[in-house]
Amino acid sequence: MTTIPTTQFVDRRYATLVAEFDRLFRRPTDGGGALAVYLHGEPVVDVWAGYAAPDQPWQHDTVAMAYSTGKGVASTLLHRLAERGLLDYDAPVAEYWPEFAAAGKERTTVRELLTHRAGLHRLRGLLPGPAQTFLDDAAVTEALAAATPDPRHTVTSGYHGISFGHLVAELVRRVSGADFTELLRTEIAEPLGAEELWFRVPETERHRIAPNFPRLTIAGMSWDASANLLGRSRFTSAAAETTPRGFADLVADPRLHDSVMPGVNGVFSARALARLYGALADGGTLDGYRLLRPETIEAISTRQVFTPDYVLAFRIPWGLGYHGVPMKPSKAEPISAFGHFGLGGSGAFADPSTGMSLGFVTNRLGGRLTPLGDARLARLGTVAHNLAKKG
Repeated sequence: MTTIPTTQFVDRRYATLVAEFDRLFRRPTDGGGALAVYLHGEPVVDVWAGYAAPDQPWQHDTVAMAYSTGKGVASTLLHRLAERGLLDYDAPVAEYWPEFAAAGKERTTVRELLTHRAGLHRLRGLLPGPAQTFLDDAAVTEALAAATPDPRHTVTSGYHGISFGHLVAELVRRVSGADFTELLRTEIAEPLGAEELWFRVPETERHRIAPNFPRLTIAGMSWDASANLLGRSRFTSAAAETTPRGFADLVADPRLHDSVMPGVNGVFSARALARLYGALADGGTLDGYRLLRPETIEAISTRQVFTPDYVLAFRIPWGLGYHGVPMKPSKAEPISAFGHFGLGGSGAFADPSTGMSLGFVTNRLGGRLTPLGDARLARLGTVAHNLAKKG
């Protein structure tokens, strides 16, 4: 196991970035977080600040649940299998997972699945019973294979907010014959010295998780009440369907860490994320370990879809399991980067144009107005990108 650094590190060229990071966590109510940046395979920032809990400072080994950030981690594992010829992006998913052919999905390809065009965004009502029913990964996966796709998937993407992770994990299992979490450990986490890439968190490490707060709400209403309201509009009904009823209770249930839900329950350190994306930002290799070939990285980061997403209601530049960073490009922001943001503000990306990667995790979900997310990662990414351009 890689030794976790116990002291913070800042390359003096990145002092302004760390100052921006420190400003995010001045009060206990701001929670805490960690930031790691790699440039051409070398660490230039590894810092943490704030509070993991009201009376507990964030430590060098603190980790946090980072929600959809895990989609990029899971996708990277699948791409390693594709490089070996175990699957073809343009082959039907059902070629590897026969049960997936149900309800008219026999022609849905791996590429379409990775770009949120499988039409399987819906978890609300997918299984009977309370939200905790969704802790049964096998039951959710089986129900998704049997589900009828949303017809809009033939026209554009529809963000698979939670279901994406189940779909990718099952595809990994089918083509490899191995357990998803075990393969992630042996193929990526351990060889890269990035052990804290967890979907099923080891019992011995759970004390390190900084609880997320505040409780998930939307515009001051409970998650379910706001989802019900969104569900009444044809413009937002699909977004309401991406989570099961009782979702806020589900993500607060400690049993969540017994499950493998790569679309939502990934627990990471910023350092582990930055190392994974550090390889992707620097030709596919980190510390002598080849994660992916350069031509694979070019293919998976190339924009596949950029039409109004029927779930999110705006354009998302989807690659194969990642999105362009940021979602709203401007001249000052890292428009060449790819990775994945998570609900609440965490995320990670690679920027091959500069050889820079960044990982950011936090237990403070969003800002003062809503826990859903904010501009913290975009701001940090912009500063880091501009500094990386200077070399």
